[in-house]
Amino acid sequence: MSARLSWRSVATEAKLLLIGIPVFLWTIIPVYHMFLFAISERDSATSGRLWPKNPTLQNFEVVFGQKHFYLSHFWQQLGNSVVIAVAVGVITLFIATTAAFAISRLKVPGGRTVMNMALFTYFIPAAFLAVPMYKTMANYGLLNNRWSLILAMVTIASPYCIWVLKQASDKLPFELDEAARIDGATPLQLFRLVYLPLMLPSIVAVGTYALLLAWNEYLYAFLLLSKETDLTLAVALGNFLAADDSPWELLMATGFIYALPPAAIYYAFKRYMVSGLTAGAVKS
Repeated sequence: MSARLSWRSVATEAKLLLIGIPVFLWTIIPVYHMFLFAISERDSATSGRLWPKNPTLQNFEVVFGQKHFYLSHFWQQLGNSVVIAVAVGVITLFIATTAAFAISRLKVPGGRTVMNMALFTYFIPAAFLAVPMYKTMANYGLLNNRWSLILAMVTIASPYCIWVLKQASDKLPFELDEAARIDGATPLQLFRLVYLPLMLPSIVAVGTYALLLAWNEYLYAFLLLSKETDLTLAVALGNFLAADDSPWELLMATGFIYALPPAAIYYAFKRYMVSGLTAGAVKS
């Protein structure tokens, strides 16, 4: 029996490897080529070699030193990306946690209807909403202001985040709420002392989702921001493609740098992402 179980476990591991290795290679090869370009000299960046003949870190020095006219505002644009992403994450978390608490735990009348109507907006591709969003921001005088992009991304991220937190909150035992109310807890105390600690994995997961969504956004950032010093780095990278003879090695070096923060954030909160997006480890 033990031998049969051993062979079965080996077969299972083999199947996982057969699936996992191709998926890993499919994911890592573009990243490898980005790094390959980033450490290559200009003339050898498109040589097709698996490793550059004379690898160099000079491209990163050019980026960090803002020594190319496309990179003249690199640090400011990177700062814009950080500020916008963090602001979107924080505001979305505040809206999503309070809304999910009100819908799931306080049973606010009409709450589920409002949530379903908000989710219905996802049936419309975000690209189709870009022009109405642009017009709305223009009417309120927010064009070329970082708040326009922050508010737009919060609008896009919030419905999904509310739904995830509401699903996780529904799986928390209601006996905890009843016990807290018997002890005299107010709704605010219930939110702070019971709801938030138990919802921490899901809260971290949706906060990370909202932050990364804003970090990688291009279309709305391109439409709503036009001043060079207000652009996010994602939009600024598009300027490299405007030239006939683009410095691909600098583009890839900048892109590689831009990809590091979200990768670090994901791996830092990977444990919360896995448990949080499965919505509810606590069973009633």
